[in-house]
Amino acid sequence: MLGVQLGELLDGTPSGVDEALGLVDGFDEALVHGFGRLGEERGAALGALAGALQGSPLGRPVGEAVEKVAAGSVADEHLAALAGARSAVFGAVHDALLGRLDDALGRERARWDEPQKAVDVPENLLSGARSWLGEVAIAGWRGVDHDLVSASDQTVEALLAEPRLRRLAVLLDGLAAELRASCPVATMDRLPARRWADLWARGALLARAGYAGGPSGTVSGRLLPLGVDVHEHGTAVRIEVHGVLEPSGGAPRLVRTGVAVAKVDTIVGPAVWQLLGRYPVLMNALAGRRSLDVRDLPLLDGHLVWDESRAEAGEAAEPFATARVMLAGALAPAVPPLDRHPVRISEPVLLEGYAVDGTTWELDGHRIDVDVERLPSCGPLTPELVAASSACIGLVRWDGGRWTLQPLAVQATVKKKPVEAHTGDWALGATDPKVVKAVAKSGDVVAVLQERAGRLLRK
Repeated sequence: MLGVQLGELLDGTPSGVDEALGLVDGFDEALVHGFGRLGEERGAALGALAGALQGSPLGRPVGEAVEKVAAGSVADEHLAALAGARSAVFGAVHDALLGRLDDALGRERARWDEPQKAVDVPENLLSGARSWLGEVAIAGWRGVDHDLVSASDQTVEALLAEPRLRRLAVLLDGLAAELRASCPVATMDRLPARRWADLWARGALLARAGYAGGPSGTVSGRLLPLGVDVHEHGTAVRIEVHGVLEPSGGAPRLVRTGVAVAKVDTIVGPAVWQLLGRYPVLMNALAGRRSLDVRDLPLLDGHLVWDESRAEAGEAAEPFATARVMLAGALAPAVPPLDRHPVRISEPVLLEGYAVDGTTWELDGHRIDVDVERLPSCGPLTPELVAASSACIGLVRWDGGRWTLQPLAVQATVKKKPVEAHTGDWALGATDPKVVKAVAKSGDVVAVLQERAGRLLRK
C-alpha cells in the first residue's frame, strides 16, 4: 500500500456518510425505548429515515410502516420494512466506504449476482423467530426482562435443529444470551444500542421466507494464505484465513476460509489452537507457511467452506511474497446485501516503508492508526513487535468513524536480527521458549478439562 493510496483512502469521509449514520442513530434510539411507546421525538426520527428512502423501492412500505407504528399498530410486515430500511442505509454507507477503499487500492471487485433459487425452509420456524423479535421491538431494550428473554428458548432450540436455519439460530441464540446476561436491561447505565440493533435487524431479515443462500458453486486450485484473523469469545473461537486463490483455469481472487469451535472461558492464549486439532491440514499449512491444494470446495460469497477431506498441503508459500506479487491484481469478492455493513469491512493490504509513531504509522506524509488491541493472545504478534516492524500484512477496517489497520503479520528487526511473525505461527503450538515454559508451568488446560469431562461421562 503506497503513500498515495493511503492518502486517497484517508482523504475525508465520503459525502453523506455522517448524515446516514445519524438516521441510524435515531432508529436505534427508538428501539431502545420500544416501538410500542415511540413518542413524538422518536417517531420523528423514524419519519426522517422513511423520508431519506423516498424515491427508492423501499420508500412506500417504509413510509406506511412508520405511520402504522406511530399509531400503535405494529405488524410483522411493518417491522420487516423498518429492518430493511435500516439495513439499506448501512448498505449505502458500506458501499461508499468500500468503493473509496477499492479506488485507493486500484482493486477490482466482482459483481454481485442474485442467487437463482431461495432456500426452502419451514415457515413455522421463521414465524416463531419473527414473533419473538417483534415482542422485543415493541418492548424495546429497556423493557427486556428475564421472561421476555426466556420466551426465545423454544424458538432457538427448534431453529438449531434445522441445519438450513443455522445462521438465524446462532444469531438469535447469541442475542438472547447477551440480553439474558444484561437483565434487567432497564438498570444498565449504557447500552450497546447499535450492536443489539444490528443483530435485531439482521435477524428480522433472515427470518423472512424466501431468503436466498447456499453455496454459489465449487472451486479447485491453489490457496495461498496471507494471514489469520482470530475471533475469540468466552464460549467460542473462530479463525478466518485471508488468502489468494489461484483457481484452475481462472484469474487469482481474494478469498476467505475458516473454522470455528466451542470452548470454555478458561481456555485462552496458545491453548485455543489445541481445540482446532480436528483440522490438521489447515493447521499444518498455517504453522508451516505452506500453500493448500483444494478441490471442489464450496464457494459462498467469496468464502470457501472448509472441508479437510478436499484439501492437502502444498509447497512452501511465503505470505509476504504472495502479497507483493499477487495481492494487487487479485479479484475481490462481491459483498452480499445482508453483509453490507461498515463494521464488516476487512480488506487485506500490504504496507512497507512506513515510519512508526506509537500506534500510528506514517507513509509519505499520510497517517493511519494501528489497532493493536485486536492482536490475539494466541499468536506471537505483540504491540512491541508491531512497533518495530518495517513491513506488515494487515486488514484495513472502518470502525468508529475512522480507518484503522489490524496487523496479521509483520517483518521486523529485533536486536539487529530480521524477524518475521504471523498470527498463525502457533497453530501447532507455541514456538517461543518463554511461552512454552509458561504454558508447561501452568499445565495443559485443555487436557485437564478433557480428562474431567471423560470422568463425568464414565460415571
